[in-house]
Amino acid sequence: MGLVQHEGGPCGVLATVQAYVLKYLLFFSDDLGNPEVSDPLYALGQRRFYHISFAARDDFSSLTDDRKTRALVHAMLEILFLCGTGKRAVVASTGGVNCAESAAVLEGLSVESAMDWQKVLRINTFTSRKDAFNCLLANIPMFESRLGAMLFLISALLSRGLECIQADRDDPSQPLVTAPFGHASQEIVNLLLCGEAVPNVFDGKMDLGGGMSLKGIPNDVEVGFLTLLESLNLCKVGQYLKCPKWPIWVVGSESHYTVLFALNPNVQEENELEERESKIRRAFDAQDQSGGGGFISVEGFQKVLRDTDINFPSDKLEDLCNAGIIVWSEFWQALLQLDKRAGGMKDPTGLMGKKQFTIYHFNGIAKSVLNGNANAGGSSPIQRPMLCKLSVSVPPRWTQDEYLADVVSASTSGIKDDNVLSLAPPVQTNQHAPLVDCIRTRWPRAVCSWAGDVPSIV
Repeated sequence: MGLVQHEGGPCGVLATVQAYVLKYLLFFSDDLGNPEVSDPLYALGQRRFYHISFAARDDFSSLTDDRKTRALVHAMLEILFLCGTGKRAVVASTGGVNCAESAAVLEGLSVESAMDWQKVLRINTFTSRKDAFNCLLANIPMFESRLGAMLFLISALLSRGLECIQADRDDPSQPLVTAPFGHASQEIVNLLLCGEAVPNVFDGKMDLGGGMSLKGIPNDVEVGFLTLLESLNLCKVGQYLKCPKWPIWVVGSESHYTVLFALNPNVQEENELEERESKIRRAFDAQDQSGGGGFISVEGFQKVLRDTDINFPSDKLEDLCNAGIIVWSEFWQALLQLDKRAGGMKDPTGLMGKKQFTIYHFNGIAKSVLNGNANAGGSSPIQRPMLCKLSVSVPPRWTQDEYLADVVSASTSGIKDDNVLSLAPPVQTNQHAPLVDCIRTRWPRAVCSWAGDVPSIV
């Protein structure tokens, strides 16, 4: 089910395409013969009726080569039309009137400069999804060749248009692919995720004053993005990327991109108070002019309170505003202590009960394993990617002191209220890896466990 990366560099392209491939394998597996399935209007009608029959099995070994190929073509097609604002897709290929000739061109091709590319590059523009689908399907061996990731990236850039690409960026003078290892910039990943080569991962634009602004993600996306850098407080991923339409995320580390996904969209469903938190966080972020630093002005804070119907007691409001800025962490702690009826997050009914789900992590870079089993004595090592299954438990969003006090109170008083007793967590091994830090940017305080090798994001 996965694209394999044998050399460093193209993970930004491969991981993003992989995320879209999973969308089709998991949720549109019965529609892979339909060229129109990548049309957003078609997908909109199918979102409520995803194919749970496959999602319930977590068995990828049953996938046929034809299904995998068609899922790859649909993924490429959707990305190219997304870059072309739904109106066009440009497919870049090597010279040759058929696959055999193109393969022959690739076999002896040495690419030392852009001029080498221009000698063999052939460009086709499509406004019909069906025609573009057939072209990609016919040329899939070329895209699976050693230059396939580069050809697809060129196709995406031309589908968007080079003038638009430069206009999307905050600093057009910087390279899109960074030397010396050929890593994709965030602008390339964002182009493939949202159709625009914006450099930032927050929602919308950030106004810097004086007619200057920084560009982020403009709208909802099909598959999302999480990054280790957010756990290190180096950036802030917005809700568009954190909460995509499908439960699939590209995961960024300092030097590599991988993919996180769930088989069931329900992992993203929120209860009443989770929705409330999301609304408050969006309102707060809309006033945050610090570049994701997590603080806002007193004036911005007053607007957040009005927009979200939060009513703090006057003494608490004065405490929060004393410093002249309001920090999200202090605001959040105050909300946890403010009753739900006053717009806060304190809810003694237990509606904020924890959730449990299974999620998968795929790292496409080929690493040495012993015939798929690291403990197989005498086996010769083979190169293969890694797929890891994780169990995730997200505790209730109470403060720790209040959480423990309620559990102890319920257990010592003899009360048999299921809503309260259900808050007590079962015994579970709490394992940690950098991937867990990424997961916690989406599900705060998540506890993760897995069997076998530690999931790697590098």
